[in-house]
Order: sequence, then structure tokens, then C-alpha cells
Amino acid sequence: MQKQQLLLAISVLISTAFISGCDKNDDPPAKTKTELLVQAGWKFQSATASGTDISSNPAIACIKDDVVTFTSAGGGTITEGAIVCSPTTANSFTWVFQDSETKLVMSSGLFPAGSGTFNIVTLNETTLTLSQDVTIPPSPVAVPVVATYVH
Repeated sequence: MQKQQLLLAISVLISTAFISGCDKNDDPPAKTKTELLVQAGWKFQSATASGTDISSNPAIACIKDDVVTFTSAGGGTITEGAIVCSPTTANSFTWVFQDSETKLVMSSGLFPAGSGTFNIVTLNETTLTLSQDVTIPPSPVAVPVVATYVH
């Protein structure tokens, strides 16, 4: 009888060890915002101004094929595509997060007539959506511009 109880106890211990060894808690940790930002270059997908789609506006045609690349050291580059802006938007920049990583501050802007300070709307594995108020001439009033970039 004791032998059967010993075998049963050993079986339970082995089963418990086997089941706990198969636990799926080996998920990788979530990426930081820096890791998401720097993992690959970003290319323009769409933009709105005051909620109106401006993606096909000729004023931004030259930025639509640009690639924006961020580095983990706080630097980055904008590389122009086939349609070159005049003056060129190709340059190097520095960047930092501010306000608990809800703002992205760059030493140069991404939008014509925009600044380098953006509110982060979305930042995930595939999408970077930024917003800022931009004064688009000839209007003296700033309007909210939202741009989405993808890998």
C-alpha cells in the first residue's frame, strides 16, 4: 500500500512539474516607445487638416515619398524620395520624448509650415501617427494636422 502511495505521489509531482514547465509565460516584454520608433524607417501614409484628408494636396506631394528614420541615440534622418522638395526636406535631426513619452520633439519639422513638436496619437509596431497645430498660409489660424506614417 505504501508503495502505491509513493508511486502516486511521484506521479503527481512529475505531472505538476511537467504542466508548470509548459506554462506560456515566456512572452517577450512589450517594446518601449523608443524601440518601436527606431525599429525601421517610417514612410508617409496619410494626413488630415481639421479632419479633412489632405493626402493628395500638391503642397505635400514632395514629402509623401520621404523616409524618416530614428536612431536610439536620439538622432535621425529624413531621406527624400523621387519627388524632391524645394527647399529640400532631406536632413539630419535630433529627437526626444517629452511629457511621459506623449510628445515627440524633433529639431526639425516634418510638415511644411509645421514645427518640430508633435503629439503622439499612435505608436506601435507598424504605425506612427503624429498631430500638431499648423498655420497654413495664407490663413493666420492654426489648424490641427494629423499625419500617419507606416513601415
